[in-house]
Amino acid sequence: MLNNSTVSLSRRRIVCSLPLLACGLVIPPVLAKTDIHQSSKILMGTKLELTLQNADSQLISFAANAAFAEMIRLTDMMSRYRSDSVLNAINLAAGVQPVNISGELMQVLKMAKAVALSSQGAFDSTVGAFKNWSFDAAHPSIATPQQIAEQLPLIGSQGLVLDERCSTAYLTKRGMRLDLGGIAKLPILQAGMKKLLELGVSNAMINGGGDVLVQGKLNGRDWRIGLRDPRHPEKLLGTISLNKGFVASSGDYERFLIQDGKRLHHILDPKTGYPTQGPRGVTLVSENLEKINGLGTAIMVSGAQAGRTKIQQLVGVDALIVDRDNQLWTSHGMARRLIAA
Repeated sequence: MLNNSTVSLSRRRIVCSLPLLACGLVIPPVLAKTDIHQSSKILMGTKLELTLQNADSQLISFAANAAFAEMIRLTDMMSRYRSDSVLNAINLAAGVQPVNISGELMQVLKMAKAVALSSQGAFDSTVGAFKNWSFDAAHPSIATPQQIAEQLPLIGSQGLVLDERCSTAYLTKRGMRLDLGGIAKLPILQAGMKKLLELGVSNAMINGGGDVLVQGKLNGRDWRIGLRDPRHPEKLLGTISLNKGFVASSGDYERFLIQDGKRLHHILDPKTGYPTQGPRGVTLVSENLEKINGLGTAIMVSGAQAGRTKIQQLVGVDALIVDRDNQLWTSHGMARRLIAA
């Protein structure tokens, strides 16, 4: 039984009997039923998978398409990779003028500012100004010290000005850029789930590359979700069962480069402009979006000890943190949840 302490990962590397990928469940074809619908699309730079269960096959197919359409709409709005996105309109207008935005984007930007404040800047959506890093395997690039020094003055959530009355967002300095990669995904998954529930599908899992949202059950039982070992992503630390809520993971194993034997990953420290030197991975479980959105990134930046302190102050959040020495820490709630095979 895991407890609220550090445990050697070498004693906790587990592979479960059912195939599990990232933090989501994959149903073997022999177990799939006719009332189970599975589909996927590449979205938000990852494979987004839906697993739904409902006796009405026409409804379930329609609902899946509607959920994908809603998540695609929001992704297109908030992506920094699309030249025509509203987010990029804000970036292009930095230091010039405010940009009109939707209510959905306003809510995400408000959360971004709130997390930046509560984390003392460990999370900051203006890290988009560090534009010379690229962790795309096809086109990798490493920022130079000179580039980072020039961009550091552009970092700071206080430079993002939101006007709810006029529905506008404004970056106060030329060269500032927003990157919502650490905070937009969970609200987008939540919007997809809301669409499913509105259409009458109450048993659903949305798996977005390490971030999972579930509702209801699969074959009458809670969803089983596998937690990756961040040093050996093909292996699992264990599984948890959940019938409502989010499982959100942050780690240095998804997008990274190796330079001179050193791992450089995509989570940047806003204070230095370089990849974080904190934990290897963080997994959070909660029914409450606001309590965990952006928190995993903040812990990756601020460090394992600060992360443990923060988690112990929160109600309704369970956590697993793997530190740089490959030591595993679980909150009391996560220790009760985690099932070792």
